[in-house]
Amino acid sequence: MADDENSFELHESVFRGDIRRVSQLIRNHDVAKKDKHGNTPLHLAVMLGHKECIHLLLAHSAPVKVKNCHGWSPLAEAISYGDRQTITLLLRKLKQQSRGHMEIRRPDLVKALQQMGDFYMELKWDFQSWVPLVSRILPSDICKINKRGAAIRLDTTLVDFNDMRWERGDISFLFSGDAKPSHALTVLDNRLKVYQKVRHEETECELEDEVDILMSSDIVAAQMSTKQITFSRAQTGWIFREDKKEMVGKFNADFYSLNGLTIESRKRREHLSEEDLQKNKAIMESFTRGGAQPFDPNQEPIRRASLEPPQPQDVTWEEYIKAESGNPPSLARTLKCKETAKSFKATVAMSEEFPLTVDMLLSVLEIIAPFKHFAKLREFVQMKLPPGFPVKIDIPILPTVSAKITFQEFAFRDDISDGLFEIPPDYREDPNRFPDL
Repeated sequence: MADDENSFELHESVFRGDIRRVSQLIRNHDVAKKDKHGNTPLHLAVMLGHKECIHLLLAHSAPVKVKNCHGWSPLAEAISYGDRQTITLLLRKLKQQSRGHMEIRRPDLVKALQQMGDFYMELKWDFQSWVPLVSRILPSDICKINKRGAAIRLDTTLVDFNDMRWERGDISFLFSGDAKPSHALTVLDNRLKVYQKVRHEETECELEDEVDILMSSDIVAAQMSTKQITFSRAQTGWIFREDKKEMVGKFNADFYSLNGLTIESRKRREHLSEEDLQKNKAIMESFTRGGAQPFDPNQEPIRRASLEPPQPQDVTWEEYIKAESGNPPSLARTLKCKETAKSFKATVAMSEEFPLTVDMLLSVLEIIAPFKHFAKLREFVQMKLPPGFPVKIDIPILPTVSAKITFQEFAFRDDISDGLFEIPPDYREDPNRFPDL
């Protein structure tokens, strides 16, 4: 690549909206490179509304799932700017890039599964919140995982969740490593006796629905801050203190306290009108009272219109790039941002007796990533943990919700039936049962 560490030629050309210069540079410059504020060229193109640059950068595989120093992606900046076409373009590209990444990883994951012994495992999830109204309705779940060859079956009663709702059911998730990608993932609803192949493409209508939601909601960036995390042995006893050891299921475990874990949450709403804020507040109040929003499937949706572009900011490239690192001048709509940081007290129980390794667990979790809470578990387990396997852990799931996860059962087995990984013959296909998958 032509860039050296302190050169941001491509960034500068995008900043100036010089499409001819961008076209020349883009062939031999790193489109994913971040400047001193953590912005990629795509961040700048979106914030400044330079549409030709956006199209050109995306055509050259500029990453959409990348965050700047403040935790914002190009998609977040596009929502703030408010141009519907740009939001749709970035959302579509984000989904394409995510699928592409999974397909690159797939052969390694299948190989890792085939090298593992076949097993049965149970995870118990207990969700809790410090928000009283929310904690009353939070579920618990015992998740069962069967693995045979390159196939995985996950059984759960927790279908989906987000800030607003929890959906219960009797759901099975099937992964077949031997099938072609378009047929590898299937979700069964065992109550309704229907199944849905997890599609690789969204319909235009589904994409437009998602854009409407993004344009009418807070822009949220929430992450676990793991920079300052340390582990110390948990203690037990009133007078004679000693390291805490307990059985977790069938496994001896050493308990550790997790120090320095914080949940950092940022919410932006400069793109929302007063009417939007009132509607969102009403939805939230209805949710906490246990109500549901009425939905008429026959009613034609009213699409959100693009916002008026923000007033151009009188900022030069020199002023931008010479600003203090991570503190650039505003380039787009004036930020309305609320930041919170909540310390999270947690323990983790590590067992050296557990038969599965952390790497094996990560391979399994990567496959079942469509379930949001398993994605959070994977994020946590990727940290540098104390020795052993994490048989019991606390993790934050949402800014207001945490989960206690216990690996309460595990056994290598050679009698797991092939039939567990097949769609029952009396189930019918329903391609719209799980709209989020």
